[in-house]
Amino acid sequence: MKRLIATTALLGSLSTGAFAADLKEMTDAERALFRAEVRSYLMENPEVIMQAVEVLQQREQQQQERVDFDLVTDNADAIFNDGYSYVGGNPDGDIVLVEFLDYRCGYCKKAHSEVAELLETDGNIKLIVKELPILGDASVLASRFAVAVKQVAGDESYKAVGDALMSFKGDITLPSLQRLGKTFGLDMEAIEARMNSDEVTAEISTTRALASVLAISGTPTFVMQDEMLRGYLPLEQMQAIVADKRG
Repeated sequence: MKRLIATTALLGSLSTGAFAADLKEMTDAERALFRAEVRSYLMENPEVIMQAVEVLQQREQQQQERVDFDLVTDNADAIFNDGYSYVGGNPDGDIVLVEFLDYRCGYCKKAHSEVAELLETDGNIKLIVKELPILGDASVLASRFAVAVKQVAGDESYKAVGDALMSFKGDITLPSLQRLGKTFGLDMEAIEARMNSDEVTAEISTTRALASVLAISGTPTFVMQDEMLRGYLPLEQMQAIVADKRG
């Protein structure tokens, strides 16, 4: 028991400068004895390792949240008022949810219906959609098509096409996009001409640059008010965060 108490005290003081100095002053024999005591303690109490890991993970998460808060604060205008991103839900909602998405992302597809349900059941959330094609050429093609639709045919057509792309099962190719556009009665000649335009390129490039500044490496990524939400979140969790923001 005395050895356990002594070892616990030693472990508890590892983070102090005084103990670091004492450790350096140990003889080789004392240092070897200390290491043996620590090893023995950990072997007898392996749960301590998991507890330490949990504490480390909590600290890292808190640090990431602080970094993300500063990133959102410093880039708020580009996130919430870029002047080109699609705005859906309730434009006057008291909660603003921004989504960075890729039409070929499995988790984006999974989140799509849940975000729609969140907007429908809540009624007071403003949604901003940002195109972030990161999964290859087909993703870029889909985003160029969607942005061109928005620029040529407007927000209503953009939403309809976006919904269709999120449920699309086949390969995304120009012929498949042409067929999709025709089902919505779109002027595909005008849209195809716009797809490779400087205007579409600028929109996607600007969003990519913003994502880089925000250290976004995957989709979906959400920003809700002042908080970055990295990755897929189930509906219940999003609802809980909304309630907390209002709380």
